[in-house]
Amino acid sequence: MKTSAEDLDVVRRAYAKQISSVFGVTDKRVEDAFSAVRREDFLGPGPWQIFRFRQNYDPTPDDDPVYLYTDDLVGIVPERHVNNGQPSLHAFLLSQASPQPGDHIVHVGAGVGYYSAIMAHLVGPSGKVTAIEYDPGLADRAAKNLEPFDNVTVVQGDGSTAPFEPADAIYVNAGATRPAETWLDGLKEGGRLVLPLTTDKSFTQADFSNMHLSGAVFLVTRSGDDLPARFISPVAIFPCEGMRDAESEKALAAAFQNGDGRKVARLVRSNDVPPEQCWVRAPGWCLTYE
Repeated sequence: MKTSAEDLDVVRRAYAKQISSVFGVTDKRVEDAFSAVRREDFLGPGPWQIFRFRQNYDPTPDDDPVYLYTDDLVGIVPERHVNNGQPSLHAFLLSQASPQPGDHIVHVGAGVGYYSAIMAHLVGPSGKVTAIEYDPGLADRAAKNLEPFDNVTVVQGDGSTAPFEPADAIYVNAGATRPAETWLDGLKEGGRLVLPLTTDKSFTQADFSNMHLSGAVFLVTRSGDDLPARFISPVAIFPCEGMRDAESEKALAAAFQNGDGRKVARLVRSNDVPPEQCWVRAPGWCLTYE
């Protein structure tokens, strides 16, 4: 017998508390958003494929949604290793992006829309979410899943070039080798960009305990023409279509070999900074220590 709707509400509240505690998220609004949004409404019919690091996928015992309320990745296109990402990491990254009621948040790499729905809850009816998904099949699923959310617009297209109105926060949900000009140009004053930068090994490596050697998430904030940046998390994530640049990837790979970027202080939109002042330095951009 499936878990009742009433019991699932209790399970979802517990799940929201647990995933918030993993990285010490203290923003109650994030916890409330994860408690409010039903994961089963986005992942298709069960049983579901649960991703096990180093062990591929295991199916849930049956189609009871209770199995979705763990801190696990769930396959949305498992044959391509495309997953609905780890809830605790998204709770943490969203707390860093700090979307507020009335904000416009752009979600690049929306997948099937689960985390876009959580963003919609965070910005409220006075805010809006632009959910961009490159894969036409996933974009179609996201559009259907997000129909109940009046403050979400789904766009099928390349998240590095698709136009959008100025954003209070841009949440990139795929690994880039460099920041897209459209993301930096699209930030409002005080706007925040959650930016995963990854090498080619980030998604393919077998040892996820060493993900800090090939992927990192930075929080970039607009302050006039200045772009303060700081490291917020290691990451292993699906590559971002349109944002895999060979020269930047080579520079990133070298940077990760020399350190994990925890001393990064600023993103500069040129490579005119002396190499010794940079964590990574590539054509047209760099992350600097001061």
